[in-house]
Amino acid sequence: MAKQQNPIERCSCDVIHEEVVNQVKDKMPPEETLYDLAELFKVFGDSTRIKILWALDEAEMCVCDIAVLLNMTQSAISHQLRVLKQASLVKNRREGKVVYYSLDDEHVKHIFNQGLVHINEGE
Repeated sequence: MAKQQNPIERCSCDVIHEEVVNQVKDKMPPEETLYDLAELFKVFGDSTRIKILWALDEAEMCVCDIAVLLNMTQSAISHQLRVLKQASLVKNRREGKVVYYSLDDEHVKHIFNQGLVHINEGE
């Protein structure tokens, strides 16, 4: 995703468009909601978690299977799954001694797919 860096263009005046500013301010979500959104997107900022989400988009899997797939330790996978679960991106179910993980809901798949669409736009 190496895009050419262009300088940021700035206004050459000090005019404030109050109507636009107020319109946007009225529609802006509360600060806490924006903070929570930023925290959610931080979870997507790790390539291991992205690989796990990709795998779980394809199939429900246990920690052992994900560890083999990604050539990582079960401990490392468990840590990342804990982060994903705390962010409500994955869920789990127990079947005997095996714990299976899957995406939490269709929203997660949608977020993931929209990100892929965005990065593939320029290709």
